[in-house]
Amino acid sequence: MIPLVVVSSLLLLVRLYAATRVGFGDSEALYASWAIHPQPAYLDHPGLIGLFARVLGDGSVPKPLGAHVVTSVVATLVPFVVYAAARASSANKRPAMLAALLVAVVPEISVGLFAMTPDLLLAPLWIGAVALACIGLRATPNQTRSASAFVGAGLLAGIACAAKAPGVLLVLGLAVAYVSIARSQFPESKAARTLWPWAGLATGAVILAPIVLYEKKLGFPMLQHRLVATQAGAGFALRNLGAFVGGQLLYLSPIILWIAVKAARDLVRARNEDATARLFFYLFAIPFVPLVLFALWSRVAEPHWIAPALLVLPVDAARRSSQNPARSVSKRMYLAATLVAGLFTIGAHAWALVPSSARLLPVSADPKLDIASELYGWPAVFGAVRDQMAVVATPYDPQGHEIVLVGAHWTICAQLQAGFPGVRVGCATSIPDDFDTWLPRAAWQRAEHVLFVTDNRFGGDGASALPAHVRLSQSRVRMWRGGRSSRTFELYLYENRASSFLRSPIRHGFAPTALH
Repeated sequence: MIPLVVVSSLLLLVRLYAATRVGFGDSEALYASWAIHPQPAYLDHPGLIGLFARVLGDGSVPKPLGAHVVTSVVATLVPFVVYAAARASSANKRPAMLAALLVAVVPEISVGLFAMTPDLLLAPLWIGAVALACIGLRATPNQTRSASAFVGAGLLAGIACAAKAPGVLLVLGLAVAYVSIARSQFPESKAARTLWPWAGLATGAVILAPIVLYEKKLGFPMLQHRLVATQAGAGFALRNLGAFVGGQLLYLSPIILWIAVKAARDLVRARNEDATARLFFYLFAIPFVPLVLFALWSRVAEPHWIAPALLVLPVDAARRSSQNPARSVSKRMYLAATLVAGLFTIGAHAWALVPSSARLLPVSADPKLDIASELYGWPAVFGAVRDQMAVVATPYDPQGHEIVLVGAHWTICAQLQAGFPGVRVGCATSIPDDFDTWLPRAAWQRAEHVLFVTDNRFGGDGASALPAHVRLSQSRVRMWRGGRSSRTFELYLYENRASSFLRSPIRHGFAPTALH
């Protein structure tokens, strides 16, 4: 276990250092804002990550530092959950450790799970359900160990559904695997024929029920958002295939991707060898097929969408190499995979944490496309927002909370809400989002004061959305990385025309078109 402990400890130190340096990414800020808008589900995901953020923030939006300390610890523990799952599936200690070590250094885990996202919760829940299902099948039927393991597997699968929608595929995979094993001649079929696998899935359904009822009541808005509203121009195309393959090369690293393909091939070929192989096959195939098809169909697909289906592969590979060492990955390939994945991981951390890395971009490259920029600069934007809020503050509201903040896009709205949890935030995204539920557009368009915030990714000044308002001022905040301007934020302060007759802009101490 020493290699796994050493690598995990080093990664934990890097993550804790990163926690002191970076703020919320745009998606993280959205999930953080869910903490003050608790509900069973949102347009993007079920509500567990919002509850998680609410707990971290003690009932409000958590601070980036505190949230990232917790995510750093959880991300560090995930490879150890892989090790436990491999051991539960009958893998020997060394193959289990090697599988966990590969998982620890793969960029999708080592970098991706630092963020406070649904994937941070889904990964350990999914792998934990796999481990408990293995224990339930291998233990003596109807005994406490088997029964409690089956119930635990179903419960974790249900909680996984509350973390992210693909958790439903985990539940379906378990159900199909249980039926298949129960009808087989494997020794484990007796355990699958007991009440306990189904009692576990029923327990998970209790977790899932409020989400389904909430969605049904509102006409399944999450499905509408994911499958319709955000899928303009969707359709199978070579462009999508290229993005999918390229994303896997980047997120898994090339050699680990090859190992994953080989592991998947071996699992499919050996799916009828024993009960555990059949369990793993269905837990891989049932999520993999629809997730891959969706990724190839959607123009906005992200590489990590298929990650849940891949989580069982290192566990199965460790078990298979324990049964037959000839099936294991060669030492040379394993070392090469670890080294290449480690270099990818180091490069990703260096890009985000070393500002001068932005200088590596070609001069012709658009610096605002550097997504690491979203981790920095928002404190300066928040300071400019506070300045504008103070301008329209009244004696009974010195913080200027009576002003409405409006973002040009949900990414800006999310950052504003996470930075100002006590202020009303509206959103001018071209398609409906959760902010339209929390503060409808008709409401913020009637507000007395509106501070419209945008950046050079989206443009516009908000005037078309505020026909009843007059502009009082404009300010600008420029973000820099590596000595290069990465993003420029524009803040436009508006006042309702009805109140502008009663107030003179001069009394606030600025000219109507002042540029700060």
